[in-house]
Amino acid sequence: MRATVMYGAGNVRVENVPDPTIENPTDALVRVLRSCVCGSDLWPYASMAANPQGRRMGHEFLGVIEDVGSEVSGFKAGDLVVAPFLWEDNTCDFCQEGLQSSCRNGGQWGLSGVDGGQGEAVRVPQAQGTLVKLPVAEDSALLPSLLTLSDVFCTGHHSAVTAGVNPRKTVTVIGDGAVGLSAVLAARRLGAERIILMGRHKDRTDLGRDFGATDVVGERGDEGIERVRELTRGDGAHAVLECVGTRQSLETALGVVRDGGTISRLGVPQYEEGPMGFDTIMRNITFTGGVAPARAYIEELLPDVLEGKVEPGRVFDRAIGMDEVPDGYRAMAEREALKVLIQP
Repeated sequence: MRATVMYGAGNVRVENVPDPTIENPTDALVRVLRSCVCGSDLWPYASMAANPQGRRMGHEFLGVIEDVGSEVSGFKAGDLVVAPFLWEDNTCDFCQEGLQSSCRNGGQWGLSGVDGGQGEAVRVPQAQGTLVKLPVAEDSALLPSLLTLSDVFCTGHHSAVTAGVNPRKTVTVIGDGAVGLSAVLAARRLGAERIILMGRHKDRTDLGRDFGATDVVGERGDEGIERVRELTRGDGAHAVLECVGTRQSLETALGVVRDGGTISRLGVPQYEEGPMGFDTIMRNITFTGGVAPARAYIEELLPDVLEGKVEPGRVFDRAIGMDEVPDGYRAMAEREALKVLIQP
């Protein structure tokens, strides 16, 4: 089969790799119908050291089961399924607490002999705990939105949940990438009536307004902080969803959060130290967020996607085939595309 392999910064290839097979009785084989490039894939695309062995890429996919191991029940060949961006047994103590991202028997796609999602097929470990059935046909127009349940919409939802978003709170979302826009959609779904989106790209912020943003702040740094403060009568936002991952975005979050407010960090951190000094503790700010346990949220969010109440698949603004994957990475890195959908 063909799959995406990264060999270093800017060096993405589509190559022939061995077809996956059932290796353990808890495995399933899934033929991929849709995958995508994630914003977090762009960090190694920009900075990964050269690696002659290469690294299999992709952690978001949905597809059709072709075979299951002897210990997998409740699934059969032909079932359409979505996989969260981490695989897990969904039975360990962490999973039972809703923290599947810390599953004792789970792992990451593309590592330790496990296929990446950006390919034609995937061997799914712990398939019974990982996969979720989708009650639609292979040609459903809902596939892009259903794919977002693999990561980006669940991640945006995680930011809103951990920040305690509700109708009584003003929310600021930092970042107009796919996660930031998903966070806007999630905040609106949870009832927030005032949502300030900080972003500079009009096509993206226009989509953010469609998703529920009531205000857009294009300024950055001190000017952006001042503008959010103006919009919130000088107090700042109760909940800040930081969806970028740079130190500047963290400093902005601290600048726009209300005393006693909450900052939920969703962006993959590209810094080792942050401004966590005396000023921060005196303001009683809560820091939360982290990697989303997507498996915990899929069944909660699925009905609204199926009913068309939310359309998170609108974050995909370019669709490509496997041969075009390297150019898909380039397009996202150069901001020609918001999020690229892959159709193997």
